[in-house]
Amino acid sequence: MSDYDTIGKGYAGQRRPDPRIAARLAAALGGARTVLNVGAGAGSYEPADRQVVALEPSRVMLAQRAASAAAAVQGRAEALPFADRAFDATMAVLTLHHWADRADGLAECARVARERVVLLTFDAFAEGFWLVRDYFPEFLELDRRQFPPVGDYATLFAGRADVEIASVPVPRDCVDGFLGAYWARPEAYLDPAVRAGISSFARCDTAAGLERLRADLASGAWHARNGELLERDALDLGYRLVVATLAR
Repeated sequence: MSDYDTIGKGYAGQRRPDPRIAARLAAALGGARTVLNVGAGAGSYEPADRQVVALEPSRVMLAQRAASAAAAVQGRAEALPFADRAFDATMAVLTLHHWADRADGLAECARVARERVVLLTFDAFAEGFWLVRDYFPEFLELDRRQFPPVGDYATLFAGRADVEIASVPVPRDCVDGFLGAYWARPEAYLDPAVRAGISSFARCDTAAGLERLRADLASGAWHARNGELLERDALDLGYRLVVATLAR
């Protein structure tokens, strides 16, 4: 049973592709015509102009895929049910922290790709932004146990790929509801519907942190500490684009 069989209900309503992030992913895929999307969820960021196959372990998430979405297979990253070099590229978007074995999963992604592996992931060792710094430090502690440090990707793909890593700043009006999406809209984190689309809130007891945030917004303390952020159009929160160009 996948974690998302429990926490994934309603995900499709909150986790929609942001066009600016989608453009970064599309560029990273380069000329790949056939793409495997690993940990595909409800289908965000699957490029419509390429032949895509989706792989997802959760029946709940698979059930939320639109009828027009790419063909989907139930399975796990660590044991991809595809032949060697079956796709031009594999992609995985904000999913590595849910894999049981990240090294095996990345090895499998490289095995089934001819050209490249494209990951949108998170550098949990970057400086945490106000949400995790002031209200939910347990999120960052958990992420640091689950996400590989960005320096590890070259080692994880050792001998198989040339790895490039770039930051992906989050727009202030990001439409994808992942953890950092609302950095300029702090009141959004008080909305249960928003939190339902963010796995971190399902994995920790967040009542005390939410109460502190609610109080700080009411008193003006949040704006006193973080108001200058509201003048920015985008913010680097630690999200990273990892492109591993395979050596064959």
